[in-house]
Amino acid sequence: MEEKKKDGKSTFEKIRFSEPATIIFGSILAVLSGIICMQIMGKVGVSANTSILGAVFAMLVAKIPMSAFGKFKSLERQNYIQTIVSGAGFSAANCAFVAVAILYVMGETKAILPMAVGCIFGTVISVYTVGALFDSPLFPAREAWAPGVATAEVLEAGDEGGDKAKRVIQGIVVGIVGSIFKLPVGAVGIVFIANIVSMLALGIGLLIRGYCAPLTGFDLGTTSIPQGFMVGAGLIALVQSVVSIYQSSSKAKQSKAAKDELEEGLTVSSTKTRGTLIIALATHVVGGIFVGVICGIFTGMSPAKMVLWVIWTAFASVASMIIIGKAAMYSGWFPGFAVTTIFMTIGVLMGFPPIAVAVLTGYISSVGPCFADMGYDLKTGWIIRGKSANPEREVYGRKQQVFIEMLGAFIGIVVVIFFADMTLKDGLIPATSTVFATTAQMGSNMALLKELAIWAIPGAIIQIIGRKYMFGVLLATGLLINNPIYGIGVVVAVIIRKIIGDEFMNCRDAGLIAGDGLFSFFSSLIKMFI
Repeated sequence: MEEKKKDGKSTFEKIRFSEPATIIFGSILAVLSGIICMQIMGKVGVSANTSILGAVFAMLVAKIPMSAFGKFKSLERQNYIQTIVSGAGFSAANCAFVAVAILYVMGETKAILPMAVGCIFGTVISVYTVGALFDSPLFPAREAWAPGVATAEVLEAGDEGGDKAKRVIQGIVVGIVGSIFKLPVGAVGIVFIANIVSMLALGIGLLIRGYCAPLTGFDLGTTSIPQGFMVGAGLIALVQSVVSIYQSSSKAKQSKAAKDELEEGLTVSSTKTRGTLIIALATHVVGGIFVGVICGIFTGMSPAKMVLWVIWTAFASVASMIIIGKAAMYSGWFPGFAVTTIFMTIGVLMGFPPIAVAVLTGYISSVGPCFADMGYDLKTGWIIRGKSANPEREVYGRKQQVFIEMLGAFIGIVVVIFFADMTLKDGLIPATSTVFATTAQMGSNMALLKELAIWAIPGAIIQIIGRKYMFGVLLATGLLINNPIYGIGVVVAVIIRKIIGDEFMNCRDAGLIAGDGLFSFFSSLIKMFI
């Protein structure tokens, strides 16, 4: 999408996502991405880095020596291909497959197809919401969105070559070698792109969880302390986000100068942001009713319980989008499993039947995590389109990305509808789905509620102190993950970045993330067939 000057005004080529070549090749790659990522999630229990995977697919298409593929030398078209591939793989593995597997584990197979249909509704609405909120006061495009930066640098390196390509290749090589030796190279790369305060919080949480038991004999993993931290920090983060929107809107009304200063460089106003959140909440009320009806969960529930379930589902869906989106924006990590677990646990304590909790969980898990993935893809597009140097170009390109991500999400979930039964019967069940199913059936537990409430207090206090950097949420995320080597990698990288700065790692950090992602993908693919 090249910039041109006409009568003193900047113009640009409007490349549509719906070009036949883009749709055809993008859809074929999206189907493959959905199948592969779903299989990896079932066999290995983790998802691939779909943004990097999409970028590699896009660059390969651009390198095919045939005239029909000549147009894909355009970074804008490569970004569209990357977006649909990423959307399909992520929605298939992390959204729909996790959701339907919960019901499979519980033996509620009749609700699997309705749940998948409900996931289409929730995921598509979530993708639209991300597009409407990206580059707003709540989710500024100029913030980190580290995996999105890495994907953009990989695409640009493939297009430009030269020193940038050399740096990225160096990073990829080190990333692959480091991953072979199980070193946290991807985390190191993210540290040099993401917000350093947020990454420090994550690193501290990882170290506390990893070394608490060896040093003190007290295993945090056997308690609900991390979940309690997440409840308190998550709720405060949600309140902080809402307050910031209303403060921005209030300040913007004071004068035109104040409004211009407040929203300088943003393409979405605070007023529109507030309106989008209200619409999202209302839409998810409708989504909750729709999913509840088609899954048949309202049978046997009192009218009051049904209303409470719908309201909680809508609130949890929007809240998880904000919390997960904020964490992803600052750190490049999204606590999808943790946040979903919190909202489903509270749903259990509200006394909803197991099947209702399972459907609630499936719906939330299809809404929240995809917010992060789409945010990364939009960050990639924002960089490729010139970082809003031409706002009209940015808004147009972003809209095209949203449309093609919706298509990718739809394709990914349809893939799950066709292949989930076969995959689940082969015993490929995501570990997260098993945890969700077990939690949904545990029944109301007042001792658990008390423990969550007690530990929510320090989580809330830390989040209040950490403010916009999501310090409390990311500390809680680290407490929930038992991976001390990543904690060491993150903290050491934070210290090194503080000492030497960012210049040396420029582009190499993207290579580390790409190398780690590619090794993870292909090693998982190999394990899938062993």
